[in-house]
Amino acid sequence: MKYCGEQGCKKLIASGRYCDEHRRRSNHKPSRYRYKSFYNSQAWKDLKSDCYQRDKGCCVECGKLVYGKQVHHHHKIPIAVQPNLKLDKDNVVTVCNQCHNVLENELNVIYHHMSGSGSPPIIFK
Repeated sequence: MKYCGEQGCKKLIASGRYCDEHRRRSNHKPSRYRYKSFYNSQAWKDLKSDCYQRDKGCCVECGKLVYGKQVHHHHKIPIAVQPNLKLDKDNVVTVCNQCHNVLENELNVIYHHMSGSGSPPIIFK
């Protein structure tokens, strides 16, 4: 038996480093890992390239010219909601890093509230 590794905690534990109260929780985002093979596919890379050219390299939200690691491609309707739209050119837009974070947070709020309501998914235009 040993003490929990959290400073000041006097609980004894049999194994591991922390007691149940101080054990770190996993914070990975399963949706991104779930579609890892899709995001590595040639079809996705081709679609991103087409959308980047269509949007002239600019973020559709703020209009800023984006390139390199600042370019993100956002699904207006998430793959988890409508998997058949994952390669639909009209469902993917070019955005900058900041706008992509805002859009993702908005979608998380919308779909989180809908998850228990039994309502059909909201379709974004």
